[in-house]
Amino acid sequence: MARILAARGIDQATVATPLDEPEPYSPEQALIAGMPPRYRSAVAENPQVLGWVRQVADQAVAPSVGARRQVATGPSLLMAGVVGAGKTHEAYGAVRRLVQAGIGVRWRATTAADLYAELRPRSDTDAERVLVGYSRVPLLILDDLGAAKSSEFVEEQTYRLINRRYNHCLPTLITTNLPIGELRAYLGDRVASRLRQMTTRVEFEPVDRRRLQRAA
Repeated sequence: MARILAARGIDQATVATPLDEPEPYSPEQALIAGMPPRYRSAVAENPQVLGWVRQVADQAVAPSVGARRQVATGPSLLMAGVVGAGKTHEAYGAVRRLVQAGIGVRWRATTAADLYAELRPRSDTDAERVLVGYSRVPLLILDDLGAAKSSEFVEEQTYRLINRRYNHCLPTLITTNLPIGELRAYLGDRVASRLRQMTTRVEFEPVDRRRLQRAA
């Protein structure tokens, strides 16, 4: 670089290198910018969720010497409880905790209903490419599993997604309002069996916190 600048008659002392400039955003600021406004202040507090954060952080790996460790493989969580119990808040808060711990996180979030809508065949959408994106991302939040109407299509697409993440040991945060027995009937034995093996089940108190907040 010094030779190139000298050949062009440029004083190297007047040129700012990338190291001279601070990052415009911290990792946490960048994370928050990509979150829905509702959950930008979310912080995980559930002991089981915090335990999951530690496990995933422990399994993070650096892609090269000196690089920040990244989420690679790890366990998954199935967070179950009534509507408004705080499951989604905890899921987004868990991602935030990872970033605060200095772990690089490539992640995506979707509701199950939105996922199925994206996967339905359309002339302007490559459904297989969409599924691959959700299947391979290192960390996925799959919200409201069981909220969409059950069908062969729903069962098949859920199986394909869960099976790929199960096979590659990719951490997944799943929320559902359904009891486990109903979830099995909704998704089928193949999906239920994989969820049972790949996830730790977290039961939330049967309290609708949204309703309590409105009443306060």
